[in-house]
Amino acid sequence: MILQLLVIIFNRRRIKAQNIKLIVYPVKDIEKAKAFYGKFLDAEPYVASLYYVGYRVGNLEVGLDPNSNVGPIAYADVEDIKSSLQAMVKVGAEVVQDVKEVGGGLLIAQVKDVDDNVVGLRQQS
Repeated sequence: MILQLLVIIFNRRRIKAQNIKLIVYPVKDIEKAKAFYGKFLDAEPYVASLYYVGYRVGNLEVGLDPNSNVGPIAYADVEDIKSSLQAMVKVGAEVVQDVKEVGGGLLIAQVKDVDDNVVGLRQQS
């Protein structure tokens, strides 16, 4: 199931997040988590390393991150990550992770809402 996001309008600028297509869970033991989520999702990982394990389930990616202690984090795909991040800050978000490349030209950023919930933005190149 893909969750649709609302269009946020601020100062005549629209930020349109296409869909939430990635949810990342923080894990302590990547091998135990890989066994659990493999069974839970009834899927094999499409990528598996010591730093990240990713599963594709329909149009959704479920990721496991042993280097994070925040989450789960839902990532919305956006067309322009820098302007989307700026617009989120203007409506009260706090930057947790500034825009960074995580491999293959993929850019991510994370923001926190006023209740300390973290969400992510992702831009494919």
